Amino acid sequence: MFTGIVRERARVESFDRGRLVVATALDPGVGDSVAVDGVCLTVADRANGSLAFDVMPETLARAKPFGAEVNLETALRAGDPLGGHYVQGHVDGTGRIGAVEPEGDSLRVTIEAPPEILRYCVEKGSIAVDGVSLTIAGLTEEAFEVALVRHTLEATTLGSVELGDDVNLEVDVLAKYVERLAAR
Repeated sequence: MFTGIVRERARVESFDRGRLVVATALDPGVGDSVAVDGVCLTVADRANGSLAFDVMPETLARAKPFGAEVNLETALRAGDPLGGHYVQGHVDGTGRIGAVEPEGDSLRVTIEAPPEILRYCVEKGSIAVDGVSLTIAGLTEEAFEVALVRHTLEATTLGSVELGDDVNLEVDVLAKYVERLAAR
């Protein structure tokens, strides 16, 4: 379980045959969970300031390809503050950056998403974008908008998003449970 509060932007050292290696100052142990751009991965090896993860075909089918930099968050521990929202690290799919508009010191970003993602989106609800907990600021039939404050722009990879970029999306798991229970 994660909160969507990124702990570090990390450089990808390599990604070969399903083995992802990132340079990081974070210090989780082998077997610990780490969200990498919102994808829950298990630390398979660690050495010399790097963490290695084995990425499954299911992950590759649902998530965007890893870029040169990734957002990292270690798993939530009992007693840690819940600054974002409950994020599982189970990416539901991808979206595409449809617009990036300056708003003072922040950016308003439109993310085009498929209907199976948008059906769980509500204005002022939560969504994880590349592992970052964000509030939905606007919603249409084809997209949702988020406002990125200066801290988010500096502390995460979202500060370098451009028109047409793909992003990992995870909807609020509570919305899925509500839908399931209401269907009964």
